[in-house]
Amino acid sequence: MRTSFNIPDAVVEEFDRVWQDEGLDNRSRAVREAMQEYIEAHSRLEELTGEVVALVAFDYRHPDVIEDLHGVQHEYQDIILNTSHTHQGEWCLESLFCRGPVERVRELSYRLRDFDEVNRVKIMVIRDSDTTKHHVQ
Repeated sequence: MRTSFNIPDAVVEEFDRVWQDEGLDNRSRAVREAMQEYIEAHSRLEELTGEVVALVAFDYRHPDVIEDLHGVQHEYQDIILNTSHTHQGEWCLESLFCRGPVERVRELSYRLRDFDEVNRVKIMVIRDSDTTKHHVQ
């Protein structure tokens, strides 16, 4: 299947540098591998049930969205135990330490991804109700 994407030039340049440094054959193969990793990471999160302890981290443009993001965090205060905020110029990094039903953690991550100003959302499940370790990106 042939498809196209709108990706900032700087991201494409960095992506090309990384896959070439790793010795992959071509960009298409690198994209397929990246897509597969994305699918696997999100499928694992979808398959979890019960209670989890998780870290949800995201970066965003501070002045554009801070009030809306705080509103979302207040909606999920039943699972957010602690937050950390770091300024990096006009970009900020926020980390949320969460404990509760995995469904609520998933919902929170989906809500954060709804904002165009949020660049990335990463989730690391530290412990689930079976006490096995899962690392989800």
